[in-house]
Amino acid sequence: MRKFMDEDFLLMTETACELYRNTAAKMPIIDYHCHINPREIAENKTYENITQVWLYGDHYKWRAMRSSGVDEKYITGESTDYEKFEKYAEIMPMLIGNPLYHWSHLELKRYFNIDLPLSLENAPAIWEESNRKIKELSVKNIIKMSGVEVICTTDDPIDNLEWHKKIGQDKSFGTKVLPACRPDRALNLEKADFSGYIKALGDTAGVEIKSVSTLKEALSKRFDFFNTLGCKAADHGLDFIPFVSASEHETDIIFQKALDGQTLSLNEIEIYKTNILLFCASQYSRLGWVMELHYGVIRNANTSMFNKLGADTGFDSIGNPGNPAKLLSLLDSLDQNKTLPKTLIFPITPSDNAAIGTAIGCFQDSSVRGKLQQGSAWWFNDTKNGMEEQLTTYASLSALGNFVGFLTDSRSFLSYTRHEYFRRILCNLIGKTVENGEYPNDRNYIEKLISDISYTNAKKYFGF
Repeated sequence: MRKFMDEDFLLMTETACELYRNTAAKMPIIDYHCHINPREIAENKTYENITQVWLYGDHYKWRAMRSSGVDEKYITGESTDYEKFEKYAEIMPMLIGNPLYHWSHLELKRYFNIDLPLSLENAPAIWEESNRKIKELSVKNIIKMSGVEVICTTDDPIDNLEWHKKIGQDKSFGTKVLPACRPDRALNLEKADFSGYIKALGDTAGVEIKSVSTLKEALSKRFDFFNTLGCKAADHGLDFIPFVSASEHETDIIFQKALDGQTLSLNEIEIYKTNILLFCASQYSRLGWVMELHYGVIRNANTSMFNKLGADTGFDSIGNPGNPAKLLSLLDSLDQNKTLPKTLIFPITPSDNAAIGTAIGCFQDSSVRGKLQQGSAWWFNDTKNGMEEQLTTYASLSALGNFVGFLTDSRSFLSYTRHEYFRRILCNLIGKTVENGEYPNDRNYIEKLISDISYTNAKKYFGF
């Protein structure tokens, strides 16, 4: 029997162990998509206790606690930080098979040098030891300890990026913290705050937005501004991949109706989203950015809890599978107009993996290796099984050696251990393939595969 989470954790063959120790473990981290707050980096935030860095805002952990019958007062309520930590520790033994079990213990090991299994019995000792060491764990120290070379945050086009500027002025801090543009609110004309947002966007860009053409002018100006601060990517969180083609005039009529607060049909909403998404993609192509498409989540499914706590609090779900025809039409339209940017596609439904794997193969070209890719196993899929499935499908239908690897998609500064988790899974998959005689045991090739997928591909693909 192997020891719990020893140095060869998740590595089932000697080749896998060697690949991880000699190559993957030594690679810096590029976290090209996350939701951490750049202000907290600029101000080098510190924490009073492990609950503040571990449980504040982490809806992965909140969902597990709710699923284990923990009262909301110990999750987002007014209970003490120790009480919240103790309740999380109490449910931990129930999480066998859940990635939170591994993530939490990796974080205890790497940042606090704690090997005790987290449980109600061990909670007092772990609380005391972690809080003794947390004084050294300012945000910038965590990032340095983790070997993070590049961080891309998620930022609205109206953001003035003041915190990115301040981080860039700190010459003692070696990590690049770059903005990544997320123009979702400019696409979501069905939302109640749409007209107010368009006014704010116009004010920020110095453009009076009265039409689709002036909206595009304002977006283009903001994209150019982001580009001056080193932006290399733009992300879209989509309920679905839209594609209904219509004229600019038809789109403008729909836009005016939205600004006036009129009710729109689903077809009108999709026409508008298609038009603006195509425009945004053309701008990303112009600037050399990567377009990231995350789609398929049903958000805020629990209305009562959404009204109480707001968005991003753990009440989202996997939605229906995507429509491959819509995705192909979107990519084809961009390709025909020579405006298809480098693109990463992140489906939330695992059954979409093969469809994405075949779709990306329709639009590759010689401008960059792996111009279109399926993104890393995302959100509900960044489990051991989900990562293995995504990697296996990618390898089966595309060229795995081009893959740009993992991202945290996290709001927690301790989540960088998830890169370790991914790299161990990757090394195990490739090590097993080699030892099964399905790939030659040529260390030059297999070590390059590991280093490329862990680090080098992302650096080249995004242009960091």
